[in-house]
Amino acid sequence: MSQQLALELALKESTTFANYYCNAKNKQLAIILQEVARGRGEQFIYLWGPTGVGKTHLLQACCHVADKLRLSPIYLPFSNIDILKPEMLEGLETLPLACIDDIDKIAGKPSWEEAFFYFFNRMRDSGKRLIIAGRVPPNELGIALHDLASRLAWGIVFQIQPLSDEEKIQAILLRAKARGLEVPDSVVQYLIKHWPRDMSSLFEALEKLDEASLIAKRKLTVRFVKEILTV
Repeated sequence: MSQQLALELALKESTTFANYYCNAKNKQLAIILQEVARGRGEQFIYLWGPTGVGKTHLLQACCHVADKLRLSPIYLPFSNIDILKPEMLEGLETLPLACIDDIDKIAGKPSWEEAFFYFFNRMRDSGKRLIIAGRVPPNELGIALHDLASRLAWGIVFQIQPLSDEEKIQAILLRAKARGLEVPDSVVQYLIKHWPRDMSSLFEALEKLDEASLIAKRKLTVRFVKEILTV
């Protein structure tokens, strides 16, 4: 699979910085990431946080920025690592920017740890930029290869701060606006109270509601949400 094809298949149109609700605690991170995506600033960045805080969104947003500048980025998730091969890392050092998601998945897999170690070194030696995301900080990944564990902590390490309930409401409204969807306050409050509170689940619910409202040609109401979503 070519790099460009991989990029087109992996990136979502909605995962941009313009469509990312950034609270005050994550503002500096967003600024730094956009600089890196443009080929400036830090060479290595490690992001961490639990599922649903926006790691994937930020990685893909960086790729969108770089792609618009024709910097040939690649977004590579390890979520399905069992069907991937370590050899796929070979040659990626020729690209200006690589965004690696779900780094946790290579822990305890010797062939992957070794391959990623050499990949990291090639990125460093070629002066290319690398952004890595995981659920925990580098020293808690459980990487057996000591040299790789130390490499992952070389750059700036950022913990993505979760949103408060009020900030989640603003994030939902921002995403709805981007989709051209009008969401009443009562519906947003209902989702916050009755749906899983991580942003991934909330955005998935919003997408499902948007599609259902278009098909049914109905406005969003709490009653309609109850009909569509199992809460």
